[in-house]
Amino acid sequence: MSILQRYLAREIIRSVSFVLVAFLALFAFFDLMNELQSVGKGGYKLQHAFAYVVLGLPGYAYELMPIAALIGTIYVLAQMAARSEFTIMRVSGMSTMRAGRMLAVIAVLFSALTLLFGEVISPRASDMAERLKLELRGTALSQQFRSGLWAKDVVREKGVTGRTIGSRFLNVREVRFDGELLDLKIYEFDREFRMTRVVSAARAQYVGDNTWNLADVAQTSFPASGAVLSMDELAGVKTTKSAAGTLVSEVTPDILAVLFADPDRMSAYDLSAYTRHLAENQQRTERYEIAYWKKLTYPFAVFVMMALALPFAYMQARAGGVSLKIFAGIMLGVSFQLINSLFAHIGLLNTWPPFATAVLPSVLFFLIAIGSLVWVERR
Repeated sequence: MSILQRYLAREIIRSVSFVLVAFLALFAFFDLMNELQSVGKGGYKLQHAFAYVVLGLPGYAYELMPIAALIGTIYVLAQMAARSEFTIMRVSGMSTMRAGRMLAVIAVLFSALTLLFGEVISPRASDMAERLKLELRGTALSQQFRSGLWAKDVVREKGVTGRTIGSRFLNVREVRFDGELLDLKIYEFDREFRMTRVVSAARAQYVGDNTWNLADVAQTSFPASGAVLSMDELAGVKTTKSAAGTLVSEVTPDILAVLFADPDRMSAYDLSAYTRHLAENQQRTERYEIAYWKKLTYPFAVFVMMALALPFAYMQARAGGVSLKIFAGIMLGVSFQLINSLFAHIGLLNTWPPFATAVLPSVLFFLIAIGSLVWVERR
């Protein structure tokens, strides 16, 4: 690595870190003000509110990293332009292509950090934050649904493998923060959507390997026949009760937790798994597919933002002070976030291809960056 590359990297990393910390402090303050309304409910105290806010910061770091990279890079390049450092670099033989390559090398670091926050730190921290809040307030995950939580699953010959022989609908009145299900009802149908079995259980505890242990189980089985049962067939309806039972299902606590999670805060791995689950159950997957591709492509937005910052180095001091350039960078970053979110909703409404929906905002801003570079060089 050349001396110039190290110097540029040191200045940009320092500036981007300062901008990111400033943004995180601002968002943490607003979140804390919002959490103060929940302090005193159950066992939720002020120290828990602070912990909840801190656990939410990795999610903000993931979302704000491209904007921080844009603003921090603009600040460094604008300062170099104001002190004529960048002019000296150009006179010494540094081309626009080389400057872009130097910024791309630095962008690799921020892109890797974005990926780390989005895939590892943020999903786990968000999950811990929600569990902390629910546990201390003594609330359940599904209390926001009037009829409880509903999930769909397929019935296979050998548990979670083998040929599909029917479908299953699960209704849960309450999902506890530890994953325990209360008042579970299961409705099973064959491939012609004739009801074959109804199972109710007071509690269900997940024990791993796609297996649930059921307690206080009541099961009603129906004969495999037409949709309308005759009097003789009604005699074949059997109801049994037992103290315990098991359920083998592709629905796991992780799948149930997705129903309450924000797709933008989930990892690409979890989004991929849940998308496959929805596809197997013939449910709509567009929202989660868009979130999945956004998760994969979002780290590359750092490269786009730093490419947008490069034209500001070619603007002389008379084209605007450092503060004006930083303001322009903030507006560009906010515009990127708004357009990125807007495209996700428009793509969902118009059934655009998920990959195109996720990547179009970055492509659009990258073209703007190239156009800006061509314009400032011609001037």
